[in-house]
Amino acid sequence: QVQLVESGGGLVQAWESLTLSCAVSTSRFSSTDMGWYRQTPGKQRELVATFISGDSAVYADSVKGRFTISRINGKNTVDLELNSLKPEDTAVYYCRAIMGTRELWGQGTQVTVSS
Repeated sequence: QVQLVESGGGLVQAWESLTLSCAVSTSRFSSTDMGWYRQTPGKQRELVATFISGDSAVYADSVKGRFTISRINGKNTVDLELNSLKPEDTAVYYCRAIMGTRELWGQGTQVTVSS
């Protein structure tokens, strides 16, 4: 059974940085579509960043220039580097994998940014 496990969340102050990591237990990681999403209470889950083709990625306008998504196929991980964090970045961050017709989610990791 494929599992996604996020780590790296925490409490930081505005303008600080964090790196989130998602470990995926699959032998087909290199062909798996990966992305990061986030959700705050009362709101729908929203895209933060996702790979669209090879190493090409798209980002939400609100995080462009501040966040960077990367994947390490040899380690089956996809990271999200969060820089210049703002209080409005506070959310639960989720890793998502698309494997064929299957959509898989991790359990989420909380990021809290204080002003």
